[in-house]
Amino acid sequence: MKLYRTKRGNVAEVGNQYYLINESWEQIINHKGLHQKLKNEISNLHPYPDVAKYITTDLLPPIDTQEVWASGVTYSRSKEARMDESKKSGADVFYDKVYDAERPEIFFKATPYRVLGHGEKIRIRKDSTWNVPEPELTLFISSEATIEGYTIGDDVSSRSIEGENPLYLPQAKSYDGSAAMGPCLYIPAEPISASTSIHLNISRNGKEIFAGSATLSQMKRTLAELTSWLTRESSFKQGVFLMTGTCLVPGDGFTLQPGDVVNIAIDNIGVLTNTVA
Repeated sequence: MKLYRTKRGNVAEVGNQYYLINESWEQIINHKGLHQKLKNEISNLHPYPDVAKYITTDLLPPIDTQEVWASGVTYSRSKEARMDESKKSGADVFYDKVYDAERPEIFFKATPYRVLGHGEKIRIRKDSTWNVPEPELTLFISSEATIEGYTIGDDVSSRSIEGENPLYLPQAKSYDGSAAMGPCLYIPAEPISASTSIHLNISRNGKEIFAGSATLSQMKRTLAELTSWLTRESSFKQGVFLMTGTCLVPGDGFTLQPGDVVNIAIDNIGVLTNTVA
């Protein structure tokens, strides 16, 4: 089951049928046992095929008032990239340590108004020389600390600023246009499979300049573990989104440029496409 947030209402996609749900986004998604709740609700509704067009014409990011947090160094490739970028500052040892530590790296990523949806333009900082997309499975966690849905996230990052000093992480990660999510909220009956694939494709002037794939099984930490640490001492009245880290990091010679097109695909969820402003 997929939920789309659009300018004209919230649309549920089940198989080849579409339903218009006339509740606010918060009323719909912030529930323990969300899949069953929606299944029960849809059983009392009639399919409304005309609203399928809203998904392509009026799509919004699948977030309203929730915060977005993120996890770092959850894959070995991410650890290696963060260590490489931080060697000059002497901070590379910290990323090696956090990868093996009990406590994960978790940081605040974005307020909802800074989150862009499918088809919108992401940004790179003007004071940064090395910028990359970071494709990440993103969890929706209810106010009761249960994982209820999944979406695609792009944790756009400034590696030059982050590598200069680890204390600059908030500036490297959180700024206008640095987060994208979508196209939908995927709500399966069972937890997402570890065999799920994530694909990243970047094109420039119509030509592919980077492509890569990974699976969730390559993640060192579990989704439940990350959720537990995020919600351990923090409450989220309307739920929260958590980006879970990336295994797809372009090489050191790559940096995003205006006009680049970033496509992130995750099995069963869809494709999130954004152009760099």
